[in-house]
Amino acid sequence: MKRTNLRKATGIAALALTASFGLAACGSDNSSAKASDDSMGSSTSASADDAGSQTFGPGCSAIPASGDGSFNGMATAPVASAASANPLLKTLVAAVTKAGLVDTLNSADALTVFAPTDDAFAKIPAATLNKVLADKATLTAILTHHVLAGQLDPSAVVGTHDTLNKDQVTVDGDTNGMTVENGDTAANVLCGNIPTSNATVYVIDSVLMPS
Repeated sequence: MKRTNLRKATGIAALALTASFGLAACGSDNSSAKASDDSMGSSTSASADDAGSQTFGPGCSAIPASGDGSFNGMATAPVASAASANPLLKTLVAAVTKAGLVDTLNSADALTVFAPTDDAFAKIPAATLNKVLADKATLTAILTHHVLAGQLDPSAVVGTHDTLNKDQVTVDGDTNGMTVENGDTAANVLCGNIPTSNATVYVIDSVLMPS
């Protein structure tokens, strides 16, 4: 997409972002609000001492065993704050901060977030990444492309969903192996179904770029 068109599209996405968060309970194309509420009860109701009991994926072992960045620590914090405590997500947190989305994400009622690791961002050429980080509209589009309305567990998240960037991603697989793709890029879920106080997080190994 040409830069001028992307700026126009991302401007619309940014304006729609607040409304999208306000309508979080509406869910995605193929999952109802009831499915979100019912199925995610298992993640969001995990007690403070077993928040990692329903997580899955080969990368879950990289999550700290204790402290604010652990499963138990993240479960008690809103999603942006929880991510900031996780050592795997420093670049993502820096990007969210630059885009001015920290308060918006933390105050949302219910979200599902696909969170690229630092290694995922490292796959992007440094010059390109720096350019994106300096362009708030483009950065907002990329970040909101990784966010869905509603808290979706591993069964509810499978399928095609509208993102808060007003485009779509498709999730395939199950707890034995899960991918997220949008036609142009694809990512593997390294650790999924991580609860925070207002979101469910799926840590992924690539940055999903909007079309």
